[in-house]
Amino acid sequence: MTGVGRVPRPSGRRVLGGVLSLALVGGVFVWFLPQFTSISAVWTSVRDMTWVELTVLCLAAAWNLATYQFVMVATTPGLRLRQSLVSTQTTTAVSNTVIGGAAIALGLTYAMNTSWGFSRSRTSVSLLVSGLWNNFVKLGLPVLALALLALSSPPSAGRITAGLLGLAGLAVAVVLLGALLRSREGAERIGLAAGRIASALRRPFGRSPVTGWERATTKFRARTALLLRARWHWITLATLVSHLSLYLVLLLALRFVGVTGDEVSAVEVLAVFAFARLLTAVPFTPGGLGVIELALITGLSAAGGPRALVAAAVLVFRALTYVLPIPVGLGTYLFWRHNRSWRREPNSAPRTELVPESV
Repeated sequence: MTGVGRVPRPSGRRVLGGVLSLALVGGVFVWFLPQFTSISAVWTSVRDMTWVELTVLCLAAAWNLATYQFVMVATTPGLRLRQSLVSTQTTTAVSNTVIGGAAIALGLTYAMNTSWGFSRSRTSVSLLVSGLWNNFVKLGLPVLALALLALSSPPSAGRITAGLLGLAGLAVAVVLLGALLRSREGAERIGLAAGRIASALRRPFGRSPVTGWERATTKFRARTALLLRARWHWITLATLVSHLSLYLVLLLALRFVGVTGDEVSAVEVLAVFAFARLLTAVPFTPGGLGVIELALITGLSAAGGPRALVAAAVLVFRALTYVLPIPVGLGTYLFWRHNRSWRREPNSAPRTELVPESV
């Protein structure tokens, strides 16, 4: 038997990662959360909201879902807003429900874009640029939040250290991107250096060295330089809007369940939110399930929020931003599977002046 047609078995490392993820989620929801609130208390908090508050909160959640696609449209010339809506909602649902869902979501993005006539190269450029800008904002928001906190209260040593680390990470990322785009030779040197680091990290595990990273970085430079020169400001704005829209849902949930600005200010909420978002850079669990709840409740309670009200607000926030996209994504996936009117032959999507001939 050559193994063709066999279903690949999950490796021991992936199984262990799944078990640890489930253990973390179970610990948070079975042991940690009951110390703060209960489902009945959360429901009581929701019922105590006025119709105006519920309407505003739902509108903010809907707007947050809508902002996901703006970055994809900005980074994929020729992609329509409705196509981006279907793609982003479907992949978000997968990422929120499946262990290792990020990899599956990546494959779905390629499959959808290919079915609409976009080449793999155009999709790769979009995913790489949107991923970079997403991480830029994740690194930059804590720095912004700590700077705003410093204006309202004396900064602690811990806040200064965290801010400096975030600023250093953001500076390194921006400098590397600048060097990557400046010249072909610079891109090749960065690829070679990154390949050596990756090979060194793989060596203790008996893995073979990586190859071809210098070619990948030079290709990335050629494919993205034109796009970034023309749209870097729109990509930055769209990414910021997406992150801040998510923050707005959290802030509204806190205020509407009764956590006042005197207890936890908007700037303090932003700081806790920003550092919680940093944790999602490492996918411990699908959609940060358990990790985000733990970080937000702990941080907001430490900032002065009543524990029960903070926990209720965080669970309302996660219901609107984590749970809600799942049924929406299921609907968009079924739409994509059955809708044939958007289908095109591979690599036949409309080209623009921002798409090089090689992409």
